[in-house]
Amino acid sequence: MDFLILCIGRFSGIPNIPTFPKNKGHEVFRGKVIHSMDYSNMGSTAAAELVKGKRVIVVGYVKSALDIAAECANINGSKYPCTMIIRTKRWNISDFLAWGIPIDYLFLNRFSELFRHKPGEGLVLNLIATLLSPSLWIFSKFTESYLLKTIPMKKYEMVPEQSFFEDVSLGLVSHLPENFYDKVEEGSIILKPSKAFEFYKDGILAEGETTLMETDLVIYATGFRGDEKIKNIFFSPWFQEIVDGTDAAVHLYRECIHPHIPQMAIIGHSEGTSNLFTSELRARWLACFLDDGFVLPSRRNMEKDITEWNKCYNKYTCGSSRFYRRPSIIPT
Repeated sequence: MDFLILCIGRFSGIPNIPTFPKNKGHEVFRGKVIHSMDYSNMGSTAAAELVKGKRVIVVGYVKSALDIAAECANINGSKYPCTMIIRTKRWNISDFLAWGIPIDYLFLNRFSELFRHKPGEGLVLNLIATLLSPSLWIFSKFTESYLLKTIPMKKYEMVPEQSFFEDVSLGLVSHLPENFYDKVEEGSIILKPSKAFEFYKDGILAEGETTLMETDLVIYATGFRGDEKIKNIFFSPWFQEIVDGTDAAVHLYRECIHPHIPQMAIIGHSEGTSNLFTSELRARWLACFLDDGFVLPSRRNMEKDITEWNKCYNKYTCGSSRFYRRPSIIPT
């Protein structure tokens, strides 16, 4: 072969399971513990039977966690409420408008890209970004004011510490299921912010709490270890070390090609508001390269480009590896 393309999927295969001190993890729990991957693989009928009539705790507060909690609430109602353990509060939205203006117009379009400094932008684009960048803060506060007005986050102590702009830059803004906070209001969903928790025989104890949350089923909606999945595909320890990265992230030129393995591309590793669109544009870029449309830079220049873009990402996400290890890429 002349070239290898990995399309093995980032959001499957190896679930991200939190670790616990000895005798504080799910091994001491006599109920059932699964990952959202297992839940979705069951199919709707089997999943409904699993949660029916059970006290369920969902760990997480992004896409899968919200959907699973809403499904449990629809099935069990307030008689067996679903509790969500939320380690990081998010600016999850009920619609894509902010005071009548589509959020896409504020954050996710070609014009909004002019508000950000980027590597190799040149003098004119640098000047435009310098003049327009304060608008990012204004847009963020504008959107936050609308969300605080329309979603009862304050009432349930769910206002995030970080800005909306930071969450949207990290690709961690999710759409709330229909009538989500109505289910919270009626007691079908219980929101429990907690940075940490530990297992006991009959349930979970959240950090700073003295009352045990008794439960029958715990569902981790904590994501996947996509980087580990890529690493484990190789037999060679040398290749494993190369793709392992230095901060739990694979560093790729154009979010596609590793500088040390220029005969291999990875599609589906980069993040975006819509991962399908992101992967499609990466695939088109790769097709152009394979059709001799351009030549890759040297390894040194590719590594330099990766470093510059990582600095750019960290600048606009406030170095938020504490929330998520990769930025959201909006390919335009």
